[in-house]
Amino acid sequence: MITVSDLALSFNGQNLFSNVNLLFQGGNCYGVIGANGAGKSTFLRILSGELEPSKGEISMDAKVRMSVLKQDHYAFDEFTVLETILQGNPRLYEILKQKDELYNKPDFSEEDGNLAAELEAEFAEMGGWDAETDAGKLLQGLGLDNMMLYSQMSALSEKEKVKVLLARALFGQPDIILLDEPTNGLDIKSISWLEDFLLDYEGAVIVVSHDRHFLNNVCTHIVDIDFTKIKMYVGNYDFWYESSIMMQRLMNDQKKKAEDKIKELQAFIQRFSANKSKSKQATSRKKLIDKLTVEEMPASSRKYPYVGFVMDREPGKEILAVEGISKTIDGVKVLNNVSFRVAKGDKIAFVSENEIANTTLFKILTEEIEPDEGTFKWGVSTSQSYFPADNSAYFNNCDLSIIKWLEQYSSDTHETYLRGFLGKMLFSGDDVNKPVKVLSGGEKVRCMLSRMMMFGSNVLLLDQPTNHLDLESITAVNDGLIDFKGVILFASHDHQFIQTIANRIIEVTENGCIDRMCTYDEYLESK
Repeated sequence: MITVSDLALSFNGQNLFSNVNLLFQGGNCYGVIGANGAGKSTFLRILSGELEPSKGEISMDAKVRMSVLKQDHYAFDEFTVLETILQGNPRLYEILKQKDELYNKPDFSEEDGNLAAELEAEFAEMGGWDAETDAGKLLQGLGLDNMMLYSQMSALSEKEKVKVLLARALFGQPDIILLDEPTNGLDIKSISWLEDFLLDYEGAVIVVSHDRHFLNNVCTHIVDIDFTKIKMYVGNYDFWYESSIMMQRLMNDQKKKAEDKIKELQAFIQRFSANKSKSKQATSRKKLIDKLTVEEMPASSRKYPYVGFVMDREPGKEILAVEGISKTIDGVKVLNNVSFRVAKGDKIAFVSENEIANTTLFKILTEEIEPDEGTFKWGVSTSQSYFPADNSAYFNNCDLSIIKWLEQYSSDTHETYLRGFLGKMLFSGDDVNKPVKVLSGGEKVRCMLSRMMMFGSNVLLLDQPTNHLDLESITAVNDGLIDFKGVILFASHDHQFIQTIANRIIEVTENGCIDRMCTYDEYLESK
Protein backbone atom coordinates (compact mmCIF):
# COMPACT_ATOMS: atom_id res chain seq x y z
CA MET A 1 0.00 0.00 0.00
CA ILE A 2 2.81 2.41 0.88
CA THR A 3 6.34 2.06 -0.46
CA VAL A 4 9.11 4.10 1.17
CA SER A 5 12.20 4.37 -1.05
CA ASP A 6 15.62 5.72 -0.03
CA LEU A 7 14.00 8.17 2.39
CA ALA A 8 16.10 10.69 4.30
CA LEU A 9 15.37 13.74 6.42
CA SER A 10 17.88 16.30 7.66
CA PHE A 11 17.49 19.32 9.94
CA ASN A 12 20.28 21.92 9.96
CA GLY A 13 22.67 19.47 8.37
CA GLN A 14 21.91 16.78 10.97
CA ASN A 15 20.46 13.47 9.74
CA LEU A 16 17.28 12.50 11.58
CA PHE A 17 17.15 9.32 9.50
CA SER A 18 18.43 8.15 6.12
CA ASN A 19 18.45 5.22 3.66
CA VAL A 20 14.95 4.19 4.73
CA ASN A 21 13.30 1.51 2.58
CA LEU A 22 10.02 0.08 3.85
CA LEU A 23 6.82 -1.52 2.58
CA PHE A 24 3.54 -1.12 4.47
CA GLN A 25 0.80 -3.56 3.47
CA GLY A 26 -2.92 -3.89 4.15
CA GLY A 27 -4.13 -6.11 6.97
CA ASN A 28 -1.18 -5.18 9.18
CA CYS A 29 -0.73 -2.76 12.07
CA TYR A 30 2.67 -1.10 12.36
CA GLY A 31 3.77 0.36 15.71
CA VAL A 32 6.33 3.16 15.32
CA ILE A 33 8.69 3.38 18.29
CA GLY A 34 11.82 5.34 19.19
CA ALA A 35 13.24 7.65 21.82
CA ASN A 36 11.78 11.13 22.31
CA GLY A 37 13.11 13.28 19.48
CA ALA A 38 13.95 10.29 17.24
CA GLY A 39 11.39 11.46 14.68
CA LYS A 40 8.31 9.28 15.15
CA SER A 41 5.69 11.99 14.59
CA THR A 42 7.88 13.54 11.88
CA PHE A 43 7.93 10.20 10.04
CA LEU A 44 4.12 10.07 10.15
CA ARG A 45 3.97 13.63 8.76
CA ILE A 46 6.16 12.54 5.84
CA LEU A 47 3.95 9.52 5.16
CA SER A 48 0.85 11.74 5.18
CA GLY A 49 2.42 14.18 2.72
CA GLU A 50 2.39 17.03 5.23
CA LEU A 51 6.20 17.20 5.25
CA GLU A 52 8.63 16.84 2.35
CA PRO A 53 11.63 14.55 2.92
CA SER A 54 15.15 15.74 2.15
CA LYS A 55 15.57 12.75 -0.15
CA GLY A 56 13.62 9.75 -1.44
CA GLU A 57 9.93 9.25 -2.03
CA ILE A 58 6.69 7.85 -0.67
CA SER A 59 4.55 6.09 -3.25
CA MET A 60 1.07 4.61 -3.09
CA ASP A 61 -1.77 3.84 -5.48
CA ALA A 62 -3.75 6.93 -6.49
CA LYS A 63 -7.00 5.22 -5.45
CA VAL A 64 -5.78 4.58 -1.92
CA ARG A 65 -7.41 6.81 0.72
CA MET A 66 -5.40 7.76 3.78
CA SER A 67 -6.91 9.05 7.01
CA VAL A 68 -4.88 10.89 9.65
CA LEU A 69 -5.65 11.55 13.32
CA LYS A 70 -5.61 15.33 13.72
CA GLN A 71 -3.99 16.80 16.84
CA ASP A 72 -5.44 20.34 16.64
CA HIS A 73 -8.45 20.25 18.96
CA TYR A 74 -9.66 23.69 17.84
CA ALA A 75 -9.47 23.21 14.06
CA PHE A 76 -13.10 22.12 13.76
CA ASP A 77 -14.81 24.41 16.28
CA GLU A 78 -16.96 25.99 13.55
CA PHE A 79 -18.46 22.60 12.62
CA THR A 80 -20.86 20.21 14.28
CA VAL A 81 -19.62 16.85 15.53
CA LEU A 82 -21.31 15.08 12.61
CA GLU A 83 -19.70 17.39 10.04
CA THR A 84 -16.29 16.89 11.68
CA ILE A 85 -16.56 13.10 11.52
CA LEU A 86 -17.86 13.09 7.94
CA GLN A 87 -14.86 15.18 6.87
CA GLY A 88 -12.81 12.07 7.63
CA ASN A 89 -13.95 10.96 4.17
CA PRO A 90 -13.28 14.16 2.14
CA ARG A 91 -14.96 13.00 -1.07
CA LEU A 92 -18.13 11.93 0.73
CA TYR A 93 -18.29 15.24 2.58
CA GLU A 94 -17.69 17.14 -0.65
CA ILE A 95 -20.57 15.31 -2.38
CA LEU A 96 -22.84 16.06 0.57
CA LYS A 97 -22.06 19.78 0.38
CA GLN A 98 -22.48 19.82 -3.41
CA LYS A 99 -25.88 18.13 -3.15
CA ASP A 100 -27.06 20.62 -0.54
CA GLU A 101 -25.95 23.55 -2.70
CA LEU A 102 -27.72 22.13 -5.78
CA TYR A 103 -31.01 21.41 -4.01
CA ASN A 104 -31.00 24.86 -2.42
CA LYS A 105 -30.63 26.63 -5.76
CA PRO A 106 -33.72 28.73 -6.60
CA ASP A 107 -33.22 28.13 -10.36
CA PHE A 108 -32.60 24.37 -10.34
CA SER A 109 -31.92 23.46 -14.01
CA GLU A 110 -31.99 20.22 -15.99
CA GLU A 111 -28.17 20.29 -15.98
CA ASP A 112 -28.27 20.58 -12.19
CA GLY A 113 -30.63 17.61 -12.10
CA ASN A 114 -28.23 15.46 -14.11
CA LEU A 115 -25.33 16.44 -11.85
CA ALA A 116 -27.45 15.72 -8.77
CA ALA A 117 -28.28 12.25 -10.12
CA GLU A 118 -24.59 11.50 -10.66
CA LEU A 119 -23.75 12.73 -7.16
CA GLU A 120 -26.57 10.68 -5.63
CA ALA A 121 -25.27 7.53 -7.34
CA GLU A 122 -21.73 8.10 -6.12
CA PHE A 123 -23.04 9.03 -2.67
CA ALA A 124 -25.00 5.77 -2.43
CA GLU A 125 -22.03 3.73 -3.69
CA MET A 126 -19.85 5.22 -0.93
CA GLY A 127 -22.41 4.26 1.74
CA GLY A 128 -23.47 7.86 2.23
CA TRP A 129 -26.98 7.00 3.41
CA ASP A 130 -25.50 5.09 6.35
CA ALA A 131 -22.90 7.77 7.11
CA GLU A 132 -24.77 9.36 10.00
CA THR A 133 -25.50 5.97 11.57
CA ASP A 134 -21.87 4.92 11.16
CA ALA A 135 -20.68 8.15 12.76
CA GLY A 136 -23.02 7.54 15.70
CA LYS A 137 -21.68 4.00 16.16
CA LEU A 138 -18.12 5.30 16.31
CA LEU A 139 -19.11 7.83 18.98
CA GLN A 140 -20.88 5.17 21.02
CA GLY A 141 -17.89 2.85 20.74
CA LEU A 142 -15.71 5.61 22.15
CA GLY A 143 -18.09 6.15 25.05
CA LEU A 144 -20.01 9.23 23.82
CA ASP A 145 -23.76 9.65 23.30
CA ASN A 146 -24.62 9.61 19.58
CA MET A 147 -26.96 12.56 20.21
CA MET A 148 -23.74 14.55 20.47
CA LEU A 149 -23.56 14.36 16.65
CA TYR A 150 -25.57 17.57 16.44
CA SER A 151 -23.50 19.49 19.02
CA GLN A 152 -21.04 22.19 18.04
CA MET A 153 -17.41 21.13 18.40
CA SER A 154 -16.63 24.36 20.25
CA ALA A 155 -19.02 23.29 23.03
CA LEU A 156 -17.17 20.03 23.73
CA SER A 157 -14.61 19.34 26.45
CA GLU A 158 -11.01 18.48 25.51
CA LYS A 159 -11.58 14.77 26.21
CA GLU A 160 -14.71 14.74 24.07
CA LYS A 161 -12.87 16.46 21.21
CA VAL A 162 -10.11 13.83 21.39
CA LYS A 163 -12.69 11.11 20.86
CA VAL A 164 -14.46 12.94 18.02
CA LEU A 165 -11.17 13.49 16.17
CA LEU A 166 -10.38 9.80 16.58
CA ALA A 167 -13.82 8.91 15.21
CA ARG A 168 -13.06 11.21 12.27
CA ALA A 169 -9.84 9.30 11.53
CA LEU A 170 -11.63 5.93 11.65
CA PHE A 171 -14.69 6.97 9.63
CA GLY A 172 -15.56 5.67 6.18
CA GLN A 173 -13.29 2.63 5.86
CA PRO A 174 -10.06 4.34 4.73
CA ASP A 175 -7.35 2.15 3.19
CA ILE A 176 -4.64 3.51 5.48
CA ILE A 177 -4.95 5.05 8.95
CA LEU A 178 -2.15 7.09 10.56
CA LEU A 179 -2.55 7.49 14.32
CA ASP A 180 -0.26 9.57 16.54
CA GLU A 181 -0.84 8.71 20.22
CA PRO A 182 -4.48 7.64 19.73
CA THR A 183 -4.94 6.38 23.32
CA ASN A 184 -4.03 9.72 24.96
CA GLY A 185 -7.05 10.95 26.90
CA LEU A 186 -9.02 7.74 26.38
CA ASP A 187 -10.49 5.70 29.22
CA ILE A 188 -9.96 1.94 29.51
CA LYS A 189 -13.27 1.05 27.80
CA SER A 190 -12.53 3.34 24.84
CA ILE A 191 -9.03 1.90 24.43
CA SER A 192 -10.43 -1.64 24.49
CA TRP A 193 -13.01 -0.70 21.84
CA LEU A 194 -10.28 0.90 19.68
CA GLU A 195 -8.17 -2.25 19.95
CA ASP A 196 -11.12 -4.38 18.75
CA PHE A 197 -11.82 -1.94 15.90
CA LEU A 198 -8.22 -2.08 14.66
CA LEU A 199 -8.03 -5.87 14.99
CA ASP A 200 -11.05 -6.15 12.65
CA TYR A 201 -9.79 -3.44 10.29
CA GLU A 202 -8.63 -4.74 6.90
CA GLY A 203 -6.47 -1.80 5.82
CA ALA A 204 -3.01 -0.72 7.01
CA VAL A 205 -2.59 1.03 10.36
CA ILE A 206 0.56 2.95 11.24
CA VAL A 207 0.53 4.09 14.86
CA VAL A 208 2.82 5.95 17.25
CA SER A 209 2.04 5.10 20.88
CA HIS A 210 3.65 4.91 24.32
CA ASP A 211 1.00 2.43 25.48
CA ARG A 212 2.78 -0.93 25.59
CA HIS A 213 -0.38 -2.96 26.19
CA PHE A 214 -2.03 -1.30 23.19
CA LEU A 215 1.01 -1.95 20.96
CA ASN A 216 1.09 -5.58 22.08
CA ASN A 217 -2.59 -6.10 21.34
CA VAL A 218 -2.84 -4.48 17.91
CA CYS A 219 0.61 -4.55 16.25
CA THR A 220 1.76 -7.15 13.75
CA HIS A 221 5.00 -5.24 13.11
CA ILE A 222 7.27 -2.79 14.96
CA VAL A 223 8.95 0.06 13.07
CA ASP A 224 11.98 1.10 15.13
CA ILE A 225 13.59 4.52 14.67
CA ASP A 226 17.11 4.35 16.06
CA PHE A 227 20.75 4.85 14.98
CA THR A 228 19.34 7.37 12.40
CA LYS A 229 17.79 4.34 10.70
CA ILE A 230 14.24 3.08 10.46
CA LYS A 231 13.89 -0.71 10.46
CA MET A 232 10.84 -2.95 10.46
CA TYR A 233 10.49 -6.11 12.55
CA VAL A 234 7.75 -8.73 12.66
CA GLY A 235 5.89 -9.06 15.98
CA ASN A 236 4.42 -6.87 18.68
CA TYR A 237 6.24 -4.59 21.12
CA ASP A 238 7.11 -7.23 23.73
CA PHE A 239 8.59 -9.49 21.05
CA TRP A 240 10.69 -6.60 19.74
CA TYR A 241 11.78 -5.57 23.26
CA GLU A 242 12.87 -9.05 24.32
CA SER A 243 14.60 -9.66 20.97
CA SER A 244 16.46 -6.34 21.17
CA ILE A 245 17.71 -7.14 24.69
CA MET A 246 18.87 -10.55 23.47
CA MET A 247 20.71 -8.99 20.52
CA GLN A 248 22.25 -6.33 22.76
CA ARG A 249 23.54 -9.03 25.10
CA LEU A 250 24.93 -11.03 22.18
CA MET A 251 26.72 -7.98 20.77
CA ASN A 252 28.15 -7.14 24.20
CA ASP A 253 29.38 -10.73 24.59
CA GLN A 254 31.09 -10.56 21.20
CA LYS A 255 32.69 -7.26 22.15
CA LYS A 256 33.89 -8.67 25.47
CA LYS A 257 35.44 -11.70 23.78
CA ALA A 258 37.27 -9.43 21.34
CA GLU A 259 38.54 -7.23 24.18
CA ASP A 260 39.67 -10.29 26.16
CA LYS A 261 41.49 -11.61 23.08
CA ILE A 262 43.33 -8.31 22.67
CA LYS A 263 44.36 -8.34 26.35
CA GLU A 264 45.59 -11.91 25.98
CA LEU A 265 47.62 -11.01 22.90
CA GLN A 266 49.04 -7.86 24.50
CA ALA A 267 50.10 -9.84 27.58
CA PHE A 268 51.79 -12.38 25.33
CA ILE A 269 53.74 -9.62 23.52
CA GLN A 270 54.83 -8.06 26.81
CA ARG A 271 56.06 -11.42 28.10
CA PHE A 272 57.87 -12.58 24.98
CA SER A 273 58.88 -9.50 22.99
CA ALA A 274 62.31 -9.49 24.66
CA ASN A 275 62.73 -13.23 24.16
CA LYS A 276 64.61 -13.81 20.91
CA SER A 277 63.35 -17.36 20.55
CA LYS A 278 59.80 -16.07 20.63
CA SER A 279 60.32 -12.83 18.72
CA LYS A 280 58.88 -14.10 15.43
CA GLN A 281 55.80 -15.41 17.20
CA ALA A 282 55.44 -12.12 19.05
CA THR A 283 55.70 -10.17 15.81
CA SER A 284 53.02 -12.31 14.13
CA ARG A 285 50.73 -11.84 17.09
CA LYS A 286 51.25 -8.08 16.96
CA LYS A 287 50.25 -8.14 13.30
CA LEU A 288 47.13 -10.06 14.32
CA ILE A 289 46.35 -7.36 16.88
CA ASP A 290 46.76 -4.70 14.20
CA LYS A 291 44.12 -6.48 12.10
CA LEU A 292 41.80 -7.20 15.03
CA THR A 293 39.42 -4.30 15.75
CA VAL A 294 36.87 -4.17 18.56
CA GLU A 295 33.64 -2.96 17.08
CA GLU A 296 32.15 -0.25 19.28
CA MET A 297 28.45 -0.40 19.95
CA PRO A 298 26.62 2.18 17.80
CA ALA A 299 25.57 5.33 19.67
CA SER A 300 21.90 4.53 20.18
CA SER A 301 19.40 7.34 20.55
CA ARG A 302 17.84 5.32 23.36
CA LYS A 303 18.67 6.24 26.92
CA TYR A 304 17.41 4.15 29.80
CA PRO A 305 16.98 5.90 33.15
CA TYR A 306 17.31 3.95 36.38
CA VAL A 307 14.41 4.10 38.82
CA GLY A 308 15.04 2.52 42.19
CA PHE A 309 13.25 3.31 45.45
CA VAL A 310 15.04 2.19 48.62
CA MET A 311 13.32 2.40 52.02
CA ASP A 312 15.21 3.94 54.91
CA ARG A 313 13.25 1.63 57.24
CA GLU A 314 10.67 -1.14 57.05
CA PRO A 315 7.06 -0.13 57.75
CA GLY A 316 5.18 -1.81 60.57
CA LYS A 317 1.87 -3.67 60.31
CA GLU A 318 -0.26 -0.53 60.55
CA ILE A 319 0.01 1.40 57.28
CA LEU A 320 -3.14 3.45 56.63
CA ALA A 321 -6.77 3.50 57.79
CA VAL A 322 -9.32 5.52 55.81
CA GLU A 323 -12.80 5.94 57.31
CA GLY A 324 -15.80 7.51 55.54
CA ILE A 325 -14.01 10.18 53.53
CA SER A 326 -16.24 12.43 51.40
CA LYS A 327 -15.31 15.48 49.34
CA THR A 328 -17.19 17.85 47.03
CA ILE A 329 -15.26 19.72 44.31
CA ASP A 330 -16.97 22.56 42.40
CA GLY A 331 -20.38 21.38 43.51
CA VAL A 332 -19.77 17.74 42.48
CA LYS A 333 -19.35 15.05 45.12
CA VAL A 334 -16.26 13.19 43.86
CA LEU A 335 -15.69 11.11 47.01
CA ASN A 336 -18.62 9.63 48.92
CA ASN A 337 -18.00 7.67 52.14
CA VAL A 338 -14.73 6.06 51.00
CA SER A 339 -13.29 3.58 53.50
CA PHE A 340 -10.43 1.07 53.24
CA ARG A 341 -7.35 -0.15 55.10
CA VAL A 342 -3.87 -0.60 53.69
CA ALA A 343 -1.68 -3.50 54.85
CA LYS A 344 2.04 -4.13 54.62
CA GLY A 345 2.98 -5.38 51.13
CA ASP A 346 -0.01 -3.79 49.39
CA LYS A 347 0.47 -2.31 45.93
CA ILE A 348 -2.92 -0.78 45.24
CA ALA A 349 -4.14 0.64 41.94
CA PHE A 350 -6.98 3.14 42.31
CA VAL A 351 -9.34 3.21 39.33
CA SER A 352 -12.40 5.34 38.70
CA GLU A 353 -14.56 6.56 35.83
CA ASN A 354 -13.90 10.01 37.29
CA GLU A 355 -10.11 10.38 37.60
CA ILE A 356 -10.59 13.57 39.65
CA ALA A 357 -11.78 11.23 42.42
CA ASN A 358 -8.37 9.51 42.56
CA THR A 359 -6.48 12.79 42.48
CA THR A 360 -8.70 14.24 45.23
CA LEU A 361 -8.14 11.17 47.42
CA PHE A 362 -4.36 11.44 47.02
CA LYS A 363 -4.45 15.15 47.83
CA ILE A 364 -6.37 14.39 51.03
CA LEU A 365 -3.99 11.58 52.05
CA THR A 366 -1.00 13.91 51.57
CA GLU A 367 -2.79 16.72 53.49
CA GLU A 368 -2.83 19.03 50.48
CA ILE A 369 -6.59 19.45 51.02
CA GLU A 370 -8.97 18.43 53.80
CA PRO A 371 -11.95 16.07 53.47
CA ASP A 372 -15.49 17.38 54.04
CA GLU A 373 -16.21 14.29 56.12
CA GLY A 374 -14.30 11.28 57.42
CA THR A 375 -10.78 10.66 58.69
CA PHE A 376 -7.55 8.92 57.79
CA LYS A 377 -4.56 7.85 59.86
CA TRP A 378 -1.07 6.85 58.75
CA GLY A 379 0.86 4.25 60.76
CA VAL A 380 3.56 5.75 63.00
CA SER A 381 6.31 3.79 61.19
CA THR A 382 5.31 5.03 57.71
CA SER A 383 6.95 7.74 55.64
CA GLN A 384 5.24 8.93 52.46
CA SER A 385 6.45 10.31 49.16
CA TYR A 386 3.98 11.79 46.66
CA PHE A 387 4.04 12.13 42.87
CA PRO A 388 1.16 14.48 41.87
CA ALA A 389 -0.65 14.34 38.53
CA ASP A 390 -0.03 18.07 38.13
CA ASN A 391 3.53 19.05 39.07
CA SER A 392 3.32 22.68 37.87
CA ALA A 393 3.40 24.05 41.44
CA TYR A 394 6.92 22.63 41.81
CA PHE A 395 8.26 24.39 38.70
CA ASN A 396 6.18 27.49 37.90
CA ASN A 397 7.92 30.79 38.59
CA CYS A 398 11.07 28.92 39.54
CA ASP A 399 14.38 30.35 38.30
CA LEU A 400 16.54 27.60 39.82
CA SER A 401 18.73 25.17 37.89
CA ILE A 402 17.89 21.46 38.06
CA ILE A 403 20.56 20.73 40.68
CA LYS A 404 19.58 23.75 42.82
CA TRP A 405 15.93 22.73 42.50
CA LEU A 406 16.71 19.24 43.83
CA GLU A 407 18.90 20.70 46.59
CA GLN A 408 15.77 22.28 48.14
CA TYR A 409 14.50 18.83 49.09
CA SER A 410 17.76 17.28 50.30
CA SER A 411 19.43 17.24 53.71
CA ASP A 412 22.70 16.43 51.94
CA THR A 413 23.54 19.36 49.63
CA HIS A 414 26.84 18.04 48.29
CA GLU A 415 26.89 18.27 44.51
CA THR A 416 28.18 14.69 44.09
CA TYR A 417 25.25 13.34 46.11
CA LEU A 418 22.66 15.31 44.14
CA ARG A 419 24.29 14.47 40.80
CA GLY A 420 23.97 10.79 41.71
CA PHE A 421 20.18 10.98 41.76
CA LEU A 422 19.99 13.24 38.71
CA GLY A 423 22.35 10.98 36.77
CA LYS A 424 20.00 8.06 37.28
CA MET A 425 17.35 10.18 35.56
CA LEU A 426 19.69 11.01 32.62
CA PHE A 427 20.68 14.50 33.78
CA SER A 428 24.47 14.59 33.50
CA GLY A 429 27.25 17.09 32.84
CA ASP A 430 25.98 20.60 32.17
CA ASP A 431 22.38 19.33 31.96
CA VAL A 432 22.06 19.81 35.71
CA ASN A 433 22.53 23.57 35.27
CA LYS A 434 19.52 23.89 32.96
CA PRO A 435 16.74 26.13 34.39
CA VAL A 436 13.78 24.00 35.45
CA LYS A 437 11.31 26.48 33.90
CA VAL A 438 12.42 25.46 30.37
CA LEU A 439 12.15 21.70 30.94
CA SER A 440 9.83 19.51 28.87
CA GLY A 441 7.00 17.56 30.49
CA GLY A 442 9.08 14.36 30.49
CA GLU A 443 12.10 16.10 32.01
CA LYS A 444 9.96 17.50 34.83
CA VAL A 445 8.63 14.02 35.55
CA ARG A 446 12.21 12.74 35.78
CA CYS A 447 13.04 15.56 38.21
CA MET A 448 10.09 14.56 40.38
CA LEU A 449 11.23 10.92 40.34
CA SER A 450 14.77 11.97 41.38
CA ARG A 451 13.23 13.89 44.27
CA MET A 452 11.14 10.87 45.34
CA MET A 453 14.05 8.42 45.18
CA MET A 454 16.04 10.69 47.48
CA PHE A 455 13.49 10.54 50.31
CA GLY A 456 13.82 6.83 51.22
CA SER A 457 10.07 6.61 51.95
CA ASN A 458 8.37 3.27 52.61
CA VAL A 459 5.02 4.38 51.13
CA LEU A 460 4.77 5.81 47.62
CA LEU A 461 1.71 7.66 46.30
CA LEU A 462 1.80 8.15 42.53
CA ASP A 463 -0.88 9.86 40.44
CA GLN A 464 -0.37 9.17 36.69
CA PRO A 465 3.44 8.83 36.92
CA THR A 466 3.94 7.75 33.29
CA ASN A 467 2.38 10.81 31.67
CA HIS A 468 4.85 12.61 29.34
CA LEU A 469 7.39 9.75 29.48
CA ASP A 470 8.82 7.78 26.55
CA LEU A 471 8.68 3.97 26.41
CA GLU A 472 12.17 3.57 27.89
CA SER A 473 11.34 5.76 30.90
CA ILE A 474 7.94 4.11 31.38
CA THR A 475 9.64 0.70 31.45
CA ALA A 476 12.18 1.99 33.99
CA VAL A 477 9.47 3.34 36.31
CA ASN A 478 7.48 0.13 35.86
CA ASP A 479 10.46 -2.06 36.79
CA GLY A 480 11.38 0.20 39.71
CA LEU A 481 7.91 -0.09 41.25
CA ILE A 482 7.78 -3.86 40.70
CA ASP A 483 11.06 -4.17 42.65
CA PHE A 484 10.06 -1.74 45.44
CA LYS A 485 9.63 -3.59 48.76
CA GLY A 486 7.34 -1.04 50.41
CA VAL A 487 3.70 0.01 49.91
CA ILE A 488 2.42 1.68 46.74
CA LEU A 489 -0.85 3.56 46.16
CA PHE A 490 -1.14 4.67 42.54
CA ALA A 491 -3.41 5.66 39.67
CA SER A 492 -2.56 5.13 36.01
CA HIS A 493 -4.09 4.78 32.54
CA ASP A 494 -1.36 2.32 31.50
CA HIS A 495 -2.82 -1.20 31.40
CA GLN A 496 0.51 -3.03 31.55
CA PHE A 497 1.73 -0.74 34.32
CA ILE A 498 -1.26 -1.60 36.52
CA GLN A 499 -1.24 -5.31 35.64
CA THR A 500 2.43 -5.82 36.47
CA ILE A 501 2.53 -3.76 39.70
CA ALA A 502 -0.82 -3.99 41.52
CA ASN A 503 -1.84 -6.88 43.76
CA ARG A 504 -5.05 -5.08 44.75
CA ILE A 505 -7.56 -2.88 42.92
CA ILE A 506 -9.74 -0.25 44.60
CA GLU A 507 -12.44 1.18 42.36
CA VAL A 508 -13.69 4.57 43.58
CA THR A 509 -17.41 4.82 42.77
CA GLU A 510 -20.26 7.28 43.35
CA ASN A 511 -21.22 5.32 46.47
CA GLY A 512 -17.85 4.67 48.08
CA CYS A 513 -15.37 2.11 46.77
CA ILE A 514 -15.11 -1.52 45.69
CA ASP A 515 -12.04 -3.32 47.00
CA ARG A 516 -10.64 -6.43 45.26
CA MET A 517 -7.50 -8.46 45.99
CA CYS A 518 -6.71 -9.33 42.40
CA THR A 519 -4.73 -8.39 39.32
CA TYR A 520 -5.95 -5.72 36.93
CA ASP A 521 -6.89 -8.26 34.25
CA GLU A 522 -8.94 -10.21 36.80
CA TYR A 523 -10.65 -6.97 37.82
CA LEU A 524 -11.54 -6.16 34.19
CA GLU A 525 -12.90 -9.67 33.66
CA SER A 526 -15.12 -9.27 36.72
CA LYS A 527 -16.44 -6.01 35.25
